[in-house]
Amino acid sequence: MGISLRHFPAVAQAFEQNGIESLWIPEHLVFPANMPPTYPYADGGPGLPPVTSDTHSYDPWAVLSYIAATTTTIRLATNVFVLPLRHPLAIARSVVTVDRLSRGRVTLGAGVGWLEDEFNYVREPFRTRGKRADAIIGILRQLWSEDVIEVHDEHFDFGPVKFQPKPLQRPSIPIEVGGAARGALLRAGRLGDGWIEIGAKDLDEFRTRLKVVLDAREEAGRTGPFEVTVPISLAPAPGIDGLRRLRDAGATRVIMLPDPEAVGHPTAGGRIDWSKRFADEVIARFDD
Repeated sequence: MGISLRHFPAVAQAFEQNGIESLWIPEHLVFPANMPPTYPYADGGPGLPPVTSDTHSYDPWAVLSYIAATTTTIRLATNVFVLPLRHPLAIARSVVTVDRLSRGRVTLGAGVGWLEDEFNYVREPFRTRGKRADAIIGILRQLWSEDVIEVHDEHFDFGPVKFQPKPLQRPSIPIEVGGAARGALLRAGRLGDGWIEIGAKDLDEFRTRLKVVLDAREEAGRTGPFEVTVPISLAPAPGIDGLRRLRDAGATRVIMLPDPEAVGHPTAGGRIDWSKRFADEVIARFDD
């Protein structure tokens, strides 16, 4: 949110009251002292990321639990949590805790990560992170739904175990997969409950990527609700018109990133005022 942690509950409450559907928290475990120019979504190809080594990063599940205690309807999500940096048992425990505290409002927005240093620090292999993420998604769903779970594969070895409590959400906590590489698009379609788009330059590129996702989903025989989350930067026009064009192209959710100038004041009060204006000027008029 770009504000002090102590203001998160008040801002989240205002967002909720003004009709904003969900709140998404970014995640990184740690940054190297010298950030490498390997961010895959930089303009013109790999380059420096939009954060620095001094950017504050918090445990998203602790933050979302904090927000859950003071809200009732707004969905709480990550954009994105780096799955293959952790063991699935630890991930399952953190996410189900927020699911219970929020009474079924959590979404696991997941990715495989791009910062190799993070993997080196915790001695997890970087090159096989995609395969491990695939395995983790399946294991999480087992832990959240089955009575006795046992896993013995090339990546993880445990069990038989029992995992309680189960989530309040049924059949399971939604897992939305972020990314733009072909492997991420296929993962979103084959395994995800949604896709989080990043890095498309225009709607044509977005539609091309979305087709890969939906074709993979169809090939896997998956049915049911499927979310398509895109950043506001992809909007081809300002205001309501741009948002409508995103919807018509296949987006079901748009992540708003109001800059300080649009907010007016880069403070909690500025964020709250922005949410009121957004409710009046966009949400109330969107379906007119």
